[in-house]
Amino acid sequence: MVKPFDEIPGIIKVVSGYTGGTKENPTYEEVCSGQTGHVEAVQITFDPAKMTYKQLLDIYWMQIDPTDAGGQFYDRGESYRPVIFSHNKEQREVAEASKRELNESGKFSKPIAVAIEPAQAFYPAEEYHQDFYKKNPERYYAYQEGSGRAHFIQKHWGEQNGKR
Repeated sequence: MVKPFDEIPGIIKVVSGYTGGTKENPTYEEVCSGQTGHVEAVQITFDPAKMTYKQLLDIYWMQIDPTDAGGQFYDRGESYRPVIFSHNKEQREVAEASKRELNESGKFSKPIAVAIEPAQAFYPAEEYHQDFYKKNPERYYAYQEGSGRAHFIQKHWGEQNGKR
């Protein structure tokens, strides 16, 4: 989820990590075990004068299967469930309206299943997870194709999604 947000005007920083769980400073292995309650997430720092929270959500929706609460593509289980973490009441309201708008758009035949939850402590992932798409482009693009993610995005969003 880093690449879609990277290098967009108004995005200051994108950090891969874990949030929503009970253990402080979990490792990737602990999160994937399903024992900590965390999900893999990205923390995005943005300049609200150049990018709105709604615009961030619009990018987010075009990167996932929002009807699949059980994970994303090859990645299954609690740690891969799609979640929007809001930091305040305004973000929550914008996220709920955005979800409702997508649900009512008719773009998907199943209901939007993405949870909207209050932000919790965020723990940056290990260094080898940061900017994975830059460090391991072959694996990143092979996953995009092999998992069905690229096809799903193209099918539902086409050129509107750009080259994310």
